[in-house]
Amino acid sequence: MAVGVWNRLDQTARNMLPSGITVLLLLVGMAPVPLAGWSQVSPPYMLVSIFYWAVHRPDLLRPSLVFLIGVLADLLGGTPLGLTPLALMLSYWLLLTQRRFFLGTSFLMLWLGFTLVAAGYLLVQWLTFCVIQASLVEPKPVVVQALLTVALFPPLAALMQKLHRSYLS
Repeated sequence: MAVGVWNRLDQTARNMLPSGITVLLLLVGMAPVPLAGWSQVSPPYMLVSIFYWAVHRPDLLRPSLVFLIGVLADLLGGTPLGLTPLALMLSYWLLLTQRRFFLGTSFLMLWLGFTLVAAGYLLVQWLTFCVIQASLVEPKPVVVQALLTVALFPPLAALMQKLHRSYLS
């Protein structure tokens, strides 16, 4: 009996790895960094995690979890409630519809796909802020944020791939 409980507990912990990593990356992205203007260009690290797990293990990162992570991001970041969940859910839906394409491609194509998803995610957020403020918001921070996010994709994806192979194979 005890062995069965420990096996189920172990499997539950392994199944929570994608959502746990995504929340951890959300918190890392919100940590204060003593650089001038960093808070305006801080990359959405959680987007890398959502991209990776939506492509490789969507059964472990359900849409409801993606939505809740977006709500948590809005609550912690002070952004208008619903902005991040909207952008994340659109990205997640796009990834699920194109998942078969991404599964059979090289890392370079994955990176290109992530670049498009990150650009779309940040564009949705930027456009929403423009609508909320009823004026054109300066796009430079969003462009820098997009470039940083795309540049950080390879090391973060490699880390997730290592975790995936070690704990979920």
